[in-house]
This record gives sequence, C-alpha cells and structure tokens, in this order.
Amino acid sequence: MNAAPSPTRTEALDRLARFVPTAGRDYAARRNFDLPGQGHPHVSRLSPYLRHRLVTEEEVLQSVLGRYSLATAEKFVAEVCWRTYWKGWLERRPSAWADYRRELDQVDLTGVAEAESGQTDIAAFNDWVQELTETGYLHNHARMWVASIWIFTLRLPWQAGADFFMRHLLDGDPASNTLSWRWVAGLQTHGKHYVARAANIAKYTDGRHDPAGRLAAHPAPLNGPPHPSPRPVPVTGAPQPGVRTGVLLHEDDLSLSFLLDHLDTPVVAHAGLLSAGLRSPGLVSPNVMSFAEGALSDTMTRWGDRFGDAGPVSNSVDNICAWAEAAGLEQVVTPYAPVGPTASMLRRLRRALDAQDIELVEVLRPWDSAAWAHTTHGFFKFKKQIPQLVEDFVKMPKSTS
Repeated sequence: MNAAPSPTRTEALDRLARFVPTAGRDYAARRNFDLPGQGHPHVSRLSPYLRHRLVTEEEVLQSVLGRYSLATAEKFVAEVCWRTYWKGWLERRPSAWADYRRELDQVDLTGVAEAESGQTDIAAFNDWVQELTETGYLHNHARMWVASIWIFTLRLPWQAGADFFMRHLLDGDPASNTLSWRWVAGLQTHGKHYVARAANIAKYTDGRHDPAGRLAAHPAPLNGPPHPSPRPVPVTGAPQPGVRTGVLLHEDDLSLSFLLDHLDTPVVAHAGLLSAGLRSPGLVSPNVMSFAEGALSDTMTRWGDRFGDAGPVSNSVDNICAWAEAAGLEQVVTPYAPVGPTASMLRRLRRALDAQDIELVEVLRPWDSAAWAHTTHGFFKFKKQIPQLVEDFVKMPKSTS
C-alpha cells in the first residue's frame, strides 16, 4: 500500500505538476483502471487536496489547460467540476444531507461489521476495504464497485456504506460522498443505478479481480422521494473595514488568498476550527484526523505572518469563541462552508459570537457562487456551463494541443 500523503500545499502542487503531462488523452483512455499496486498512475490523486482546498479547482484547471486544450482535457476537467456540481447541488438542497444523517441512526446494521472488516466471500470487495482503511483512499471506479456490491449484492443500507466511506476517506466530503452513494443506489437519478459487473471489474483491474458468479446480476434500483426544489444560491456579506478582525481557518477551504480581496483592514489574529471528527456519528479514522489536522497546521504556518497572532486549532466552538473574545475581535472572517459538519459548527459559533457582539462573516468564493447557480438539474446541464466557467475564472494561454 502507498504511504500516507503529506497534508501540505507543497505536496498538492507537486502532485499536480507530476500529473499534468498525463491529464489529456492518457487520462481519458486510462482513468478507469484501478491499479493500486502501481500507485494509481492514471489518476491525479489530488482529491484530498481539493476537498480541503489546499489547492483550488481554478488552480488545477489553470495548470491543465495551460498545457492542453479544453477539448483534449475534457474528461479530467469534467471530473474536477463534478466536485463543484455536487457541492452546489447539496448546498441548494440541504435536506438531502439532513435526511441521510437522520436515516443513518435508524438503519439495520446487521452484516455491516463483517463488510467493514472485509470478511465477505467477495475477495475484490475485501481487498478494497483493506486499501480504504489502511490508506484513506480508493480509486473512483473502485468506490463505485464497492458501493454497488454493498447495496445490491450484500444488501446493506446505503447510508451505512456512505458513513463507512466518510469515516475513512481522506477526501470524505458531505456532498460528493453522499450524492455519489445515492447515485449508485438509483436515488439521485431516479430509476438509474450503477450495477457492478464481474467482467468490468476484471477488465479495469487488469485481471487482478474477477468476481464472476458472486455479484447480483439484475438488481432493481432503490426507491426514494422526489428531490426538493433548490433553494437560492447563498449570498454572503462583506467584512467591515476599520474594525478589529480575526480570520478563522477551517478544513473546507484552506486557500485563503481570495479573502484578501475582501479585507480592507489588517488581521490581528487567526485560529483554526477542526470539524473532521464530526463527519460521522461514529469514530473517524486516525488517517482522516491526521490529514485534516495537518492541513490546518500547514495553512496556519504559511499564512501566520499575514494574519496576526496565532490562536488555537480546536474542535470546540466554545474555545473559538473564547479566543475571539480574548483577542478583542469585533469580527471574525472565514471562508464560506457548504453543507456539512463545518457549516453546522459555524452556525453554532455565529450564535455564540452574536451574544458577545462579535460578527461572524462568511465569504463565498466567486467560483462557487457562479457555478452553483447552474445546479438546478443534472450534471449534464451543468456541464454545458463549464466552458464559460473556464473563460471567467481560469487564466490560460491559447491551447497548445
């Protein structure tokens, strides 16, 4: 298995630079191959860094489209934009996350422990479980196979499978993870589900696995209620100039340069809010906690000189509130957090700070605001907007291939 990745922006940029030469036709042709023994050479493995925004979508697209035309790199560009689409879809329909978390407390967990420990009669499934729990990573194709086998062959609750992933994936994201499991189950695109096939697994693992005769052949999709109507894209306020200001870092967006465009006053202090332990009601893996804590620490180190005195990195709203009061802050500025544990903690923090007459200002990234406006329907309608998003947000030279 591969060594744990370094949770730093330097590592993110190094991975991006190594991947760019293969982001065009090679990625389009080979991206579906699950080859852990070779280090997954045909995918970027940038997802933990994008999830925490140690590197942003715009930066990744800038690098790739500086080498390839949009047409040549279309498959990879679309994969980057899927993450944005899922976040926008859930942000505008937050009840899907709330329903999942509520249902998770109610599902029958019979057989789940055996699946989570890789003690099934499907060797491929067991190997993927081992890779996930040891490394915090699975290839996207393997995630689809695991989810399909979990739901349709093992007949286990999809909510328990989504939670298993959230506890172990370094890139565990409320939107991408929850909605992808719903998509496999047939709940996200009603009536259309993903069924794992032994021949497909054998092909895309280069024969490493072939679970012929062990998988459900013709399962029906799960049934669910219609999607709620999308709420408007959030509109956030602006920091007040001339007041004593602190910056709060959190794991959902650790690329902070965009905040500088909104700050007209010096920042006197900064702190970090850690919410990784709340990704699941269960025990989140040490791999996940270590990566999230390391990413926050790396960002605080890189930005400390610009953001004043260093405060705590804490998973406690009370501690962050005490920090703001002790630093004499009049406002705390932070990147906007989409639906999930960080957003829930920020809501609690806002109420606590209000009681102390300290304003919490969340700043929505322009990329998110523009992209989320197009999450009214399915991805393929959203996909038509990608060229315009690229034109508006990605500075690039004329195509070279």
